[in-house]
Amino acid sequence: MTDNTLRDVENKVIIISGSQRGVGLATAKRLASGGAKVVIADLPGLDMTDSAAQVAQYGEVAHSSVDIADENSVKALMEFTLDTYGRIDALDNNAARQGIMEDADVLNMDVDLWDSVFAVNARGTMLMCKHAIAAMLKSGGGSIINISSGTAIAGHLYQTAYACSKGAINTLTKYVATQYGEQGIRCNTISLGLIKTERLAETMPLPMQEMFINHKLIPRLGKPEDIAEMVAFLASDRSVWITGQTYCVDGGIQAKGSQVSDERRMMRDMGVGIGS
Repeated sequence: MTDNTLRDVENKVIIISGSQRGVGLATAKRLASGGAKVVIADLPGLDMTDSAAQVAQYGEVAHSSVDIADENSVKALMEFTLDTYGRIDALDNNAARQGIMEDADVLNMDVDLWDSVFAVNARGTMLMCKHAIAAMLKSGGGSIINISSGTAIAGHLYQTAYACSKGAINTLTKYVATQYGEQGIRCNTISLGLIKTERLAETMPLPMQEMFINHKLIPRLGKPEDIAEMVAFLASDRSVWITGQTYCVDGGIQAKGSQVSDERRMMRDMGVGIGS
């Protein structure tokens, strides 16, 4: 974060789920530096003390726990936020059960795995929306930002349950926006490309990361801060007339034809340049 960060969310109360590390933690830092009162939350049993201390270097923060698949736990997080700050202005639904290699093709899909992924990603996001909406309606509205994935936009060879659960989130966004727009509640989705996080380093081999980079128009992995900036925009009043949208923040991987990477190599081999 830099000293010239916009004070674009001054005094807004913003909840960020799944924020012990990675994209969620980077987003919390960005929002705190933008003037927000940030509530970070992650699974019960995770130590949020160090994460909260990092965010506190940028601004005001409180921390709690939440299991988004458990409605009582979601209610408790909302009550904690209301008791601490009196209202909820924005919600960043960042928490998710991530894609794992056991999340296979349809023929080999384990039903229990399918159900557990949907319980967190689809039901959990719905529950967070449900109880944040109830609070937002009492204070005149707010902004909900749902975090989705490019895997929900085009087919892949694995992560079937994860991708389908994120597709459900894309649809949920449009329904929330439609049902509560007249009451001042906006809802948008950010569809992520591959982001360079601790988890990515733990789960994806470098050759596979490089393959994805080769298919991006901006040839690098995303940074957590790239997503944090988009969350800040959608949480702020700068986006006050935007709702029901899905934004691909992915280095352009969804914007091009699937053949472009091979096409570029062939053109270079033929000595044909782009923009020369």
